[in-house]
Amino acid sequence: MSGLNRELEGLLGGEGAACGADGCGPVGDAARSGQATAAGAKPARPILPGATIGVLGGGQLGRMLAHAGSRMGYRFVALDPTPDAPCGQTAEQIVAGYADRDAARELARRSDVITYEFENVDAGVAAMLETESYVPQGSALLHTTQHRLREKRAIEAAGARVAPYAEIVSLERLREAAERLGLPAVLKTATGGYDGKGQWVLRSADELAPAWDEASRAGTELVLEKFIDFEREISVIAARRPSGEIRTFPPAENIHVRNILHLSIVPARVPDAVTAEAERLAVSIAETLGAVGLIAVEMFVAKDGTLYVNELAPRPHNSGHYTMEACRTSQFEQHVRAICDLPLGDTSLLSPVVMGNILGEHVGPLLDWMQSDDPEAERLGVAPKIHLYGKAEAKTGRKMGHVNVLADDTASALAWINESTIWRV
Repeated sequence: MSGLNRELEGLLGGEGAACGADGCGPVGDAARSGQATAAGAKPARPILPGATIGVLGGGQLGRMLAHAGSRMGYRFVALDPTPDAPCGQTAEQIVAGYADRDAARELARRSDVITYEFENVDAGVAAMLETESYVPQGSALLHTTQHRLREKRAIEAAGARVAPYAEIVSLERLREAAERLGLPAVLKTATGGYDGKGQWVLRSADELAPAWDEASRAGTELVLEKFIDFEREISVIAARRPSGEIRTFPPAENIHVRNILHLSIVPARVPDAVTAEAERLAVSIAETLGAVGLIAVEMFVAKDGTLYVNELAPRPHNSGHYTMEACRTSQFEQHVRAICDLPLGDTSLLSPVVMGNILGEHVGPLLDWMQSDDPEAERLGVAPKIHLYGKAEAKTGRKMGHVNVLADDTASALAWINESTIWRV
């Protein structure tokens, strides 16, 4: 065992990592030496720096995960079908499709632990990897969150509310459910869909048949959800390690534009009682579902303060990007700590912050802004921190980066965003 790992082993109270007599290498030694565990089992010991983390998915979440983990001393390899993917610019990359089992096995061979950076990876591949490698997040939660009906039932089993809903298998069933739940309502595909895709807002009975005709062509089950007259949307990101420790990050208040997250405001502008209940629900869901790593819990806050869980994401989340500068531990470092079964970091908020997404149409104005002094930032006392993801093409509506605006208060950060030319396109 290397001197570095002996030192870390003493600090963490473990007996070693995914290392042989010569240290943490070559990659994959953990699985071959018995470090890999069966699905649902706890790892025998923490996975220490020097080991290699394999990432299913090579997008911006994997990129920022690799940035955080590399600072801690981990190596990374990603599997993604896009050459020179964002994560592939900061880590090794296997260029292959997510359903390519040979490529997945190559990822396992080169990794000591495997994680995924978005939930639309192939659940069958994740299940295969559970038997051949170490995937602490497992495939069960991935399977659950890839299907809205399974997800809603799991949320209810954790003691949380969801919007009243019905499974839709025919136009007649849609009409019955709309009558029972009331309109407006939202028809959604049970699988796939993100940033508003695969969703139809229904406001009148005349819209039911056209929506059914279009939605039924998606070839997946459908669900109708009662429209919640909410006051705000918030999210809480919880981290859980295999040994059971859980920590939550402060809730973010989220504002969407055209169904894409535009701003995350922290602290969220909700009463303390709502904050406490949101964090409690996130912990309950993480525990009940046996989450490992991060799980983002998106919620509606009704006008009476009632919380309805909308969606789950078992990975780092767009609404958690504010943590990169504004918290003692970022969501990306926390995810690494959790999947490697290291003690979780302090999630305390260091500064009020507003995160703003940079879409393809915002890149030009952002680059113009970066070349000049910013007297408004100085006047308002804010510090914008830029994160760009290295994507090749700046398409309209495509997430290209984000800005974390640190300030003494969120009002000042929002004022800077409102006065900036970046989002005025």
